[in-house]
Amino acid sequence: MSEASLPLITTLVAALSFALVFGVVARRLNLPPLVGYLLAGVAIGPHTPGFTGDLALAGELAELGVILLMFGVGLHFSPKDLVAVKGVAVPGAIAQMISAAGFGWALATLAWGWTDGEGFVFGVCLSVASTVVLLRALGDRGEMTSQAGHIATGWLVVEDLVMVIALVLVPVGAALLDDRPPPGMLGGMDLGGGDLVLSLAFTLGKAAVFVAIMLVVGSVVLPAALSMVASLRSRELFSLASLVAAIGVAFLAHVAFGVSFALGAFLAGLVLGQSQLSLKAAEQTLPLRDAFAVLFFVSVGMLFDPAILLHRPLEVLVAVLVVLLGKSVVAFAIARIRGVDRRGALVIAASLAQIGEFSFILAGLGVTEQVLPAEGRDLVLAVAVVTIALNPAMFWLADRWAPKPAV
Repeated sequence: MSEASLPLITTLVAALSFALVFGVVARRLNLPPLVGYLLAGVAIGPHTPGFTGDLALAGELAELGVILLMFGVGLHFSPKDLVAVKGVAVPGAIAQMISAAGFGWALATLAWGWTDGEGFVFGVCLSVASTVVLLRALGDRGEMTSQAGHIATGWLVVEDLVMVIALVLVPVGAALLDDRPPPGMLGGMDLGGGDLVLSLAFTLGKAAVFVAIMLVVGSVVLPAALSMVASLRSRELFSLASLVAAIGVAFLAHVAFGVSFALGAFLAGLVLGQSQLSLKAAEQTLPLRDAFAVLFFVSVGMLFDPAILLHRPLEVLVAVLVVLLGKSVVAFAIARIRGVDRRGALVIAASLAQIGEFSFILAGLGVTEQVLPAEGRDLVLAVAVVTIALNPAMFWLADRWAPKPAV
């Protein structure tokens, strides 16, 4: 059989093999493996010579990656941990996201001539840090149990929650800013500008109904179903049930309620995360989540056109500075104002000085819904690769300015 007759297997083998090689190289260079996965996608993407993976299949695999990533975020979301640091994390995350989104909007609209809606989506993409990168960096540094680690994690949870909502609202809000109907709303009806509020209310209403069903019915049905499967004492059946819970709820959310796969998967994880089965579900789905997360980042890299680094280097540089300096300065200032010591504030600032998976998801959604130009997605991807690669340097600077006290 030829490669053409086995597109799925060929794409999987190429994506995972290249990801392994580039991930190992990135790790050897003391960079997050995620940088290697993104570069692996660039290597097998249509914008570079040599083997080209099936972009359509990679996109579907990426959707599975999004579902499992968001399921994991929901499983690990702890309202108790958030409450413990709410005095810093909640106002800090909201203020920092608003400021970063404002910087991005101003840059895109005033300097590049984009519409308000396009600038809005781009700014939101720059406002949220990567869950994968932040948690891995804190873990590697032994900061997960420190005060700064708890605050940074709580800060991240708030950002993730805001982005879950943003995935529903941003496309409609961007269309509202540009005074045009969002694609696909209300069954494809041609809405006038005055009806956009109705369209927004309709979207929010469907999302609210789904959330209510999940919190009221799902919180009883899903844990009960998994408890029944767990009583059979079959590891593979429990793993399968957890996977079905994530993918099935995400699919139902998208098909029946018109909301994103990401929101459905997050709520499935959130509901199960509050039950006694959360740790077991997290453990059983971890290998699949890791594998499909890798495929997600590879597929994102396949969409990236590296030529933008040559054609628009100044735009990339300025956007990188918004993330590295703009977000960090705001995060540091807010943490200090809320009583965090200097070193803790620097660790929090360094933790948030990058963007990642939520930015990719929102940028892809923005392009699909025609509220972000394709070059905007390329800029987001370029900023992500650069800021993730530079994140260790940000922690090094934090350590230089405020060394960790000797034990």
